[in-house]
Amino acid sequence: MRIVALHRYPVKSLGGQALDAVPVEPRGLAGDRRWMMVTPEGRFLTRREVPMMAHVGATWTGSGIVLSHPGAGDLAVGDPVAGDAMPVRVWGDTVIATDAGDTAAHWLSDRFARPVRLVHMPETVVRPVDADYGRDGDQVSFADGFPLLVTVVESLDALNRALASPVTMARFRPNLVIAGAPGAFAEDGWQALRIGDVTLRVVKPCTRCVITTQDPDSGEVVTKMEPLRTLMAMGRVMPGPRPEPIFGQNAIPDGAGTIAVGDAVVATR
Repeated sequence: MRIVALHRYPVKSLGGQALDAVPVEPRGLAGDRRWMMVTPEGRFLTRREVPMMAHVGATWTGSGIVLSHPGAGDLAVGDPVAGDAMPVRVWGDTVIATDAGDTAAHWLSDRFARPVRLVHMPETVVRPVDADYGRDGDQVSFADGFPLLVTVVESLDALNRALASPVTMARFRPNLVIAGAPGAFAEDGWQALRIGDVTLRVVKPCTRCVITTQDPDSGEVVTKMEPLRTLMAMGRVMPGPRPEPIFGQNAIPDGAGTIAVGDAVVATR
């Protein structure tokens, strides 16, 4: 198996970057989801609530980000080393983030016709991974719950064979895309992935939400409840009191290193 695509999403739920190579850090890919858009009260916002977030792209520069919009051009935002500290909520977690300032807030508020703030997660802030799936010291950025999302080409192929209208992998916003698996959904049995000097623990199937029903570029729903409905019909379901469709696997890095498109991937079961 090999890595065939790598993606970073500098701002939670905004557009991402395709990468040739990237360092893997404890919180995931370098620069991935270290920024987030929130309400003035500090509640996180995503395309579940604001589908038009798909219209804004974000590029990580190493010392900040560049936001882009087809009708408004680009805005460079540096890491807010001395900004106001702000408690923000991501699902059930509250962490202290740094506000990126009024210029970024006004630029984004104009794009979405609602007041928002842009915040950054400082290196000193630790948001632990759910203890049911992680170990002591495992941490995550502003991603929903885990540092990395891994998807498999053969699994998407199987899903598309069952769909009336095929979807692209971009619907699922993965960090790593792997090809060459022995079959569709082979990832169900993986315990870990070895990529050069980097080891990823495979800890939980990724439950999917309505963002997968949206066009990745426009945010518009293409086919109501698809591919979620078909995933459920295929038995791709997380068991529990409220069954949810799944696609892909959440993973946690053990150690650090750099991975690249074309790297060999060895799975342990």
